[in-house]
Amino acid sequence: MSLFKQGRYSGYLRPISYIIDLLILNVIAVFYLFKESYPFAFLALISISWFFLSVYSHFYEVYRYTRPISILSLIVKQFILFLLVIFAFSGLYHELNMYPKPLFIYALLCFLFITILKYTIYYLLQKYRISFGGNFRTTVIIGVNKKTLALDKFFNKNPEYGYSHKKTFNLKNKTDSLEGCFQFVIKEGIDEIYCSISELSNTQIADIVNFADNNLKILKFIPDSKEIYSKKLRYEYYDYIPILTLRTIPLEESVNTLIKRVFDILFSCFVIVFILSWLTPIIGILIKLESKGPIFFKQSRNGFNYKEFDCFKFRSMMPNKNAHANQATRGDQRVTKVGKFIRKTSIDELPQFFNVLFGDMSVVGPRPHMVSHTIMYAKKIDKFMVRHFVKPGITGLAQTSGFRGEVETDKDIIGRVKYDIFYIENWSLLLDIKIIIQTFVNAVKGEDKAY
Repeated sequence: MSLFKQGRYSGYLRPISYIIDLLILNVIAVFYLFKESYPFAFLALISISWFFLSVYSHFYEVYRYTRPISILSLIVKQFILFLLVIFAFSGLYHELNMYPKPLFIYALLCFLFITILKYTIYYLLQKYRISFGGNFRTTVIIGVNKKTLALDKFFNKNPEYGYSHKKTFNLKNKTDSLEGCFQFVIKEGIDEIYCSISELSNTQIADIVNFADNNLKILKFIPDSKEIYSKKLRYEYYDYIPILTLRTIPLEESVNTLIKRVFDILFSCFVIVFILSWLTPIIGILIKLESKGPIFFKQSRNGFNYKEFDCFKFRSMMPNKNAHANQATRGDQRVTKVGKFIRKTSIDELPQFFNVLFGDMSVVGPRPHMVSHTIMYAKKIDKFMVRHFVKPGITGLAQTSGFRGEVETDKDIIGRVKYDIFYIENWSLLLDIKIIIQTFVNAVKGEDKAY
């Protein structure tokens, strides 16, 4: 077994690359363009413009299967856009005495160092995968034809891309079956499933999609002339082999992850400093005056990638043995008078901003469930596990759409999963802000299921 990380994502690599690139831009500006002064307006401009340009040009979207020529294309595109921005800035601020030639040399130096860094990281990662077997993803292929055999060969002949191919299943062979494939995927901890559409029936495709969603597996298709789905699919190339990705998740992009994390940290710090700092002693005294027991209630819940974490709340019930197993119901005798108020106004959820600060949760996301309920719903509700592709939230689209509180019927949890999946596939910072505002409005107005 490898001692090195296997994970699906290189979560820290892109943010670190981004920070190093910004350092290169600023250091060269200080030592080459401005040797005696430090024009902070220019430094701020190049940092902010670099961020937005990189988002626009997808500069940091370099994957393990990206070809070197594609990286060069990204670099050239970013270079031209960045050059236009700094030339425009120099034209507006004549007092800085920035001339075209020094600016062009500055940009050239920046991109020389950034190009060297980008290719160094790219090839070092390949060397790391070949020599140490780290940063790899395990794969299986379902279906045998020319395209799947080519992909099988690609995985086995190119270890630098970081794929460890375990098995190719031929469903037309009586020795292989779809159920056997599923058991193999679970037993071997497979990360990604690749399917040839031409080798599968519509029923088999539906079964594979459901299995992948319910077991947190990445599912990709090798396309052919058969129509698969009406939804938008992401089109990629592994060498010269076309691949379709079933579900695109905006928060898998490092830039989006960074934006959401920065927002979470700033928002949670604001709430902790300006609200919880004075509200906690008041709520704590009220809870203690009414009943014996701790001020805070801690409960294990499932979060990102199905990992368990301790979710914090203000205690709203009398201490009881069933608190970790049974949800609060309408007229629940366990709920205290103070608890009824803080649950109605959602004040009991505020300590979860510490969970956000610690990185277990986000301000907005699918609401986490008790471990026992997660296990139950995963077995009976289709696509329930898709919710765990992102961090859980204090509030979410499902909660602002009428699916908060107690799950009284299967219709409630099905509706919640529907809205959660929509949020995961259509995330944006503006959507988060809209959900936060709607949550505040609902808390002030009061909701029927807030009990």
